Amino acid sequence: MVIDVQEAVKRSIMTEKNAMYFYQLGAEMMKDQSARELFELLAREEREHAAQFHRIYKGVDIPSLEVFLDTPPDNTSSWVSSISRLIAASFSEKKAMELALEREKNLEETLMETAATIADPEVRAVFEMNARETRNHYLLIESDYARLMGMVNELDMDTYVRE
Repeated sequence: MVIDVQEAVKRSIMTEKNAMYFYQLGAEMMKDQSARELFELLAREEREHAAQFHRIYKGVDIPSLEVFLDTPPDNTSSWVSSISRLIAASFSEKKAMELALEREKNLEETLMETAATIADPEVRAVFEMNARETRNHYLLIESDYARLMGMVNELDMDTYVRE
């Protein structure tokens, strides 16, 4: 499969922007301090991911990443529309985290699939690194979700196993 690498990079910048807004909007709704801080951290990291893609983007239609990131998101994107629907319906930290887990898993798969089609090692490396960081996002959310739901935390496992 032949893909337009620069178009894939541009789409990735837009996806990271929409993910950033997803986490910003979710953080604004969070009542749980730890969950809010996690979503704020993830929003900052999505902004960093957009910057990583922007550094390898050769297009001229996004001359200033900061200006681009500060413009309104694409409300039709799956990231923004899903959090908007959740906010309009019945927002809860649990539902927001479940949604975030789903979005991060899908994004990791997309990034890895795209990376596999890219011949340029520098560009492929950016996609692979973002896939790994997306996986880390998934793990962070999963851990906080377990805490929020009162599940056994991996740090407490030894205590429970020994007793």
